[in-house]
Amino acid sequence: MTASTSLTMFKSISLITCLLALSSPIYSQTLVKSAEAASKVGTRFANGIAAIVEDKIITVEDIRRELQPLLPQIQAQANNNPEAFRQLLEQAENDVIQMLTDNELIVKEFFEQDGATIPYSYIENQREEEIITRFEGDRSKFLGYLKSIGKTPDEYDEGIRNEIIVSFMSGRMRKTQSFISPVKIEEFYKENQQEFHLKEAIKLRMIKLSQVADEGPEILEQSAKRIISELDDGADFAELAKTHSQDSKARKGGDWGWVEKGALIEKLSTLAFSLQPGQYSEEPINLGSNYFILFVEDYRPEGFEELENLRDQIENMLISQEAQLAQQRWLERLRRDGYVRRFN
Repeated sequence: MTASTSLTMFKSISLITCLLALSSPIYSQTLVKSAEAASKVGTRFANGIAAIVEDKIITVEDIRRELQPLLPQIQAQANNNPEAFRQLLEQAENDVIQMLTDNELIVKEFFEQDGATIPYSYIENQREEEIITRFEGDRSKFLGYLKSIGKTPDEYDEGIRNEIIVSFMSGRMRKTQSFISPVKIEEFYKENQQEFHLKEAIKLRMIKLSQVADEGPEILEQSAKRIISELDDGADFAELAKTHSQDSKARKGGDWGWVEKGALIEKLSTLAFSLQPGQYSEEPINLGSNYFILFVEDYRPEGFEELENLRDQIENMLISQEAQLAQQRWLERLRRDGYVRRFN
């Protein structure tokens, strides 16, 4: 739902309904709980300062602003346990402080490069987009928000610039890890082959007929036999499934994809796995008030997925792992080389 849709819906509610909702005990308790949770953020930091990174001070207000959207989730996890809430909140505060610290160090490294700059048009475009999406295009609301958080427009623009820099630098770090040798892929496959084990399976299509009002089982069975007769005459199973099947797979031609042995009801499974690829059940299978017709498109014995089918998947996974390790080493170097002081 868009912001404008939400606003329209809000305006359609009567004033009396709004006042009743706002005065309800549940609403009042929610507001109190949220306010109480927000007031507990950063209470362990003296003078409202959580850390100093180079020449930047990270304040309790900075932490509170980042944590505000997460407080309901933290409260839910704590399940009304004050000690659990304290521990969860402290961990979340530490995570936010680390993120804000790392971001400052990344920005510093960016500007230490010769000629590094962010075109002002990028910042301006991002700001205008945020005014549209977050403040419904209302510049006065945007300025009111800045006043409420104690920031000037220039400071807001600086925040946008820093977000762009962090995204650019992190993306560049990930791109440096974009090659994995075939040998590494093969080694990973061999070491983790059990993870790629495949059970015996068939590629199955199915037509399901169900009783409707006043329709006896004899009529349903006759319908199933007529469909099998059409199959005997060379009709396409998938087209018949689209026309006659009464389940969620009908529009896909009765396609159930690869079905492992044991995944079906025993009566269906026994018959299905006795069919050869290209064969369909010559008699309809009755289960309760339903009749089934099966068609096996392909068969796969138990074994292991071939490496060639997995090569791209493994490569992408290894690239992601390498990128995470490289980013962690990069951040550790920035933390080691930069000036960081935390207050606990």
